[in-house]
Order: sequence, then structure tokens, then C-alpha cells
Amino acid sequence: MNTKKHAHSGFLGSRALIALLVCASAGCSLLASFLAPATPAKVLHRTLTFEERVAYQRAIEEVYWRHRIWPKENANAKPSLDAVMSQAQLENKVADYLRESQALEDHSQRPITAKDLQAEMDRMAQHTRQPEVLRELFDALGNDPFVIAECLARPTVAERLAAGTTVVAGVSPASTKLFAADTAASTENRLRATNRGVTSYTLPKIASPSGGCIDDTWTATSTINAPSQREYHTAVWTGSEMIVWGGFSFTLGDLNTGGRYNPSTDSWTATTTSNAPTARYGHTAIWTGTEMIVWGGSDSSTGFNTGAKYNPGTDTWTATGTTNAPDGRWFHTAVWTDTEMIVWGGWDYPTLFNTGGRYNPTTDTWTATSMTNAPEARIDHTAVWTGTEMIIWGGTGDTTGGRYNPSTDSWTATSTTNAPAPRGGHTAVWTDSEMIVWGGTGPGGDLNTGGRYNAGTDSWIATSTINAPSARYSHKAVWTGGQMIIWGGQHFFNVLGSGGRYSPGTDTWTATSTANAPSGRTRYTAVWTDSEMIVWGGCITTEVCVGFTNTGGRYCAQAGSTPTPTPTVTATPTATPTATPTATATATPTPTATRCTGRCTPTPRPRPTPLPRPSP
Repeated sequence: MNTKKHAHSGFLGSRALIALLVCASAGCSLLASFLAPATPAKVLHRTLTFEERVAYQRAIEEVYWRHRIWPKENANAKPSLDAVMSQAQLENKVADYLRESQALEDHSQRPITAKDLQAEMDRMAQHTRQPEVLRELFDALGNDPFVIAECLARPTVAERLAAGTTVVAGVSPASTKLFAADTAASTENRLRATNRGVTSYTLPKIASPSGGCIDDTWTATSTINAPSQREYHTAVWTGSEMIVWGGFSFTLGDLNTGGRYNPSTDSWTATTTSNAPTARYGHTAIWTGTEMIVWGGSDSSTGFNTGAKYNPGTDTWTATGTTNAPDGRWFHTAVWTDTEMIVWGGWDYPTLFNTGGRYNPTTDTWTATSMTNAPEARIDHTAVWTGTEMIIWGGTGDTTGGRYNPSTDSWTATSTTNAPAPRGGHTAVWTDSEMIVWGGTGPGGDLNTGGRYNAGTDSWIATSTINAPSARYSHKAVWTGGQMIIWGGQHFFNVLGSGGRYSPGTDTWTATSTANAPSGRTRYTAVWTDSEMIVWGGCITTEVCVGFTNTGGRYCAQAGSTPTPTPTVTATPTATPTATPTATATATPTPTATRCTGRCTPTPRPRPTPLPRPSP
């Protein structure tokens, strides 16, 4: 558990701040600097004061905030960084990495050296997949290699070493962070970090400074400090980071851990578990512009109606209210409007739901969605937000759907004329004018067909099957601004590592490259950046999963990309419930709730005895 986050302002007094002078290499004494700051001795090595580090941290956060997605549906102007991150929070970030650095030296006998920092700068420059962002970071730090080493590389190295270092005297890596964040008794001694071995750094050359990624190519994501292997987790894209959270692993069980992946530095940072929601899978997650909100899910025994808001800038969790929240459930869907998260459907074994709720994070309040004319209860459906309506479609072998208007709290059925064949476990994207659904599994088996739904005319047009990817379900899809990319999934008992790009303007498919692609997988996550699809985690073996992964890949799709992508998140998990035959439903069935009597989803839960599923 990450317990390092504390309010440091209470002990960062003037004496402590002076004592936070940090040396650049061996031979510079913190004590000497503190006792004789005015001594006109020859300065052998550069140092940064705590105040300077905080100022540089703010410059770094400004770059990330500029790239942070502000949902285009939000009519309010994007706030300034100062409105979302206080001075105290900036100070906490700096104090945390300095404490962690000192803990490595004091308790793990593993000080961070100048060689470590130079190697990390070189790695960032060589492996970046957002060279323009890394260039902005370097510029924000004055292109000063010493400042870049200390303020950009050091936090990453400290996080990585503290998570994986071998410590001495029986102290575990987890305990290292406890040492780094205990009482303030010796704060002045711990909040120092010393580079050893060299007195200068070299500014590395950033790879592909102007070309970005190469179209139709794959690059692996770093596994250094990546979250543990898992499936049925969620992921959102913030504009500068991918945040993954929760999920399930056969060896680790249900999880409440996660990580933030930064493609500009190809590095991972763990999300705190302090005040995080309880471990779960089958939940949903959306991005608001400032926070990730997770809700629902299961702990393999019952569905939750709880959740939390995660702020990546401060690495903090705040619980969502439960008053008037929908019944606990998993494998539901969620979309983000300009002001609310709307959740709908799902189940709490053996009850299926056609209910939902609208959550306002500003007021921390819930409002139930109308059930009048709502679609039938279901799971394995999809949901998209059009800008004015939520459209849900399919699921449990269905071909029906509905459009929900939160302004009027009303439902309108989607047409079934020329609609795709019944299916569940498919994907859906919104193109700004159409919803495109594709793949899935139905009464006749797995599918490689789909359809484009025009909400304005309430009409369907089939997608071409010429050169379409092979039939599959539990895959993922992203919208680039000009194309839909689908990848992965499974067909019968085979996991797939192939995919395709669909252009609705020409109704044509183009296969995605398989060179250097990640291993085939299902029940993973995928997000779209401004130029890449990032896939991560999932099951890499058979349908009843015994093999999980914490690997991933970045697929470049320059053609059809857009500089301001709609923040499509993992809001439609195509997963199935836990195979715990003794689970007890805690929710009261609604008038149209459905009891499962056959197949409930196309993907059995990886347990010795899968739960029953409704028939397609």
C-alpha cells in the first residue's frame, strides 16, 4: 500500500526548507550547507533549493495540464492549473520524491546516482512516443540537463527503485515507502538527495523530434514499474497519461491497485491505494477533464454501488456518495456528459438491470434514470455519448437499443430495421455523426459484421465485410477522428493479436500490422491518444483464463487522427461475471429485471465453475 502521501506543510518551516538544499554529487555536505550557508567556500557541485524544485515541478505540471483533455462537451472554459493544484500539493510532490530518494539510501543501501539519472534521461529521450511533449518538458526546465535530471528523471527513478529494489536487514520494498513517509522527527535529514560520481550531465537528443510515430507500427509499452498483470480492469486517457485501475488476476485476486502510464517518458507511476475503492473488477471508469471516476464492479461475491474520484495531479482518491445511487452491479456501462456520469444496465448475479443513474461529481449526488420506455435489462451491451444523448445497444444477444436524453430524462427506442444481427460482447464508437458497432457473438456464433447507426435519421447501414478482421468478441475499439480501429479479442477458445482499421467514409477495411504487435489477448483495455492506440493487460491464454499479462503496445495510426480526440474511455467492458455459484444478489429486482436461466454473457468468468449466462 502506498502510504507516502501526507500533508507536509505542517513541518516544512523555514529551518526545514533551508535544510532541504539538495546536493548534486558526493562531497557536498547538507550539514555544512545548513550550518555555514554564507561561507565563501568554492562551490564544487550545483544544488537546488526546495523552493526551486517546487517551481520546476510547477513548470512540469503546466506542460501536462496543457495536454490534459478537457471534454469538448463541457461548456465551461478549462480552468488554470492553479485552480486544480495548490502550492501545498506541488510541495508534497517534491517532498515525496526527495523522501523516497533518501529512504533508498538510508534503508535500502541503494542511493540514486548521477549515472542512474543520466541513464533515465537517455531512456526517456530514446523511447518517447510523444517527442513533442518531452521537448516541451525539456524546454520548461530550460533545457538544463542538471535540472532535467533532478526534477524530471529523479521522481521516476525513485518510484521505480522504491517499488522493486532489494533492501537490507529484512526490510521489504513496501516498507521502504513507510520509512520514507513516517514522522517528521528527522525530516531535515531525510529530505535530501545526493548525486554521486559525476558533476555534470549531458542533454540527450530526443528521438523523432518532428516526425512522431510511424503509421501502422507497434511499439511495446515499458514494463518497468508497470502494475501487476490483470484482466477486467479499466483505463482512461487524460491527454497526457493513461490511467489503469482495478481488475482481477487468478493469482492475486481482485485488485484495487493501478498505474499511470506516460508515453512521453515511456514510464509508469503507481496510483495510491490510500482511500482507494475496495478491490473489484467489472467496474467502469470515465474521465471528466480533471478526475477519473470509477464506479460499481464486484469482489467476486456481490456487486458494488460504491466508487471514487481519482485526481492524477495530486494522486488522491475521494469516495463517491451512495445516497440514491443505483443498485450495486457489474458489467454495466458508463458515459460522461458535460457535467454527469451516466451508468446503466449490468447485473448482480442472478439479476439483470435496466436501471441506471446520473452522478454529478460537483455536488456528489445521484439521480435515477427513467425506466419509462427503457430498453430491456441486459449486460454485454455498449454505450456511447453523442453530445446530447446516451445510446445503448445490443447485449446478451439482443439487437435492440435505446437513446437516453438526460435533459428530458426520457428514452427513445433505436430502430431495428436493417440493424446488425443480435449480439453481445461487441464494441461501439461515436464518430460525431454516427455510432459504429462491430463484432461480438450471437446465436449463430462469433461475428465480423457491424453497422452504422445515424441518430438523426434513426437508421442503420451495414459495414462492409470485405477485408474485415476475422470474427471475434471481447475485443476493443477506438475512434481516431477518421477511422475506427479494432484489435484483439477472442474467437472460440483462441485469443487474437490481429485487427483492422475501418474508414466509414469509404466503407473499407485495412488490416493492422502484426509486426511487433503485443501477444494476442482478451479482456484488456485500449485508449486513443492523439496519434496512438495504447492497449494494455488482459488474458493471453484460453477462455477460462490461467495466463494474465502486464504488457502492452502502442499502435500508431497517423492517418485519420485528430489533434483533439474525444476522451473515449473503457466504459463498455465486454466481460462476464464471476463463477461463484453461491453468490447472493443484494439488489431488489426492478419490474423489468431478468433472472438468468441460460447463457448470460459470451465470455465465462475464469473460475473453476462458471456462472450461468443468459442465452443469446
